Amino acid sequence: MTGQGAVDDADEHLIAEAEKIAVALGRMFPGLCEVVLHDLRDPRHAVRAIENNLSGRQVGDSATELGLARIADPRYPSVVQNYPNRFPDGRPAKSTSIGIRNSAGEYVAALCLNLDVSVLSPVTLALANLVATDTEHPEQPLETLRDRTVRELRQAVEESAAERATTPRSLSREDKKALVRQLHQDGWFDSRDAARTIADLLGVSRATVYNYTK
Repeated sequence: MTGQGAVDDADEHLIAEAEKIAVALGRMFPGLCEVVLHDLRDPRHAVRAIENNLSGRQVGDSATELGLARIADPRYPSVVQNYPNRFPDGRPAKSTSIGIRNSAGEYVAALCLNLDVSVLSPVTLALANLVATDTEHPEQPLETLRDRTVRELRQAVEESAAERATTPRSLSREDKKALVRQLHQDGWFDSRDAARTIADLLGVSRATVYNYTK
């Protein structure tokens, strides 16, 4: 078979293989991590498979905003990892979305993992109490054991853009300014070459980044 039929068959084979991964991952973390495979070829009925269903969605449901952003922009990041999310009933989640491209470089599917972090709260509280330190010595300066890495900074910028269903370079001027100010407030500019990294990610000059902090 040649032409479009062969392309369609190859895409279908790719998505079918991804479906095996979705099912296996979901069954590995029952009650904890929802795994959804989106078929981006049909955004109105994108949900191809959903394992360990925590969100109440069904096979055949439409694509999310992030899925639509991938369809609209082939330059959209292949992996958007560990971004904050929320289930319909309000439970907090940590999500990762992995875009799947065909041989032509087009996004045809996305594998999404949604971790229910609410069930981890009791464990988190116990660990927080276990590692708590003495705060009765305010005269001692705080230590920074290591610089934040470029990878962490890149992840922070990409997650912020993903919350707006877009890429860092596609953010509006006002959104870029708000993001830079938040990064400055959070202490990212204490890292070496942070301004250059942020400028490269947003597609602006370093001078613009510094202007946004004012």
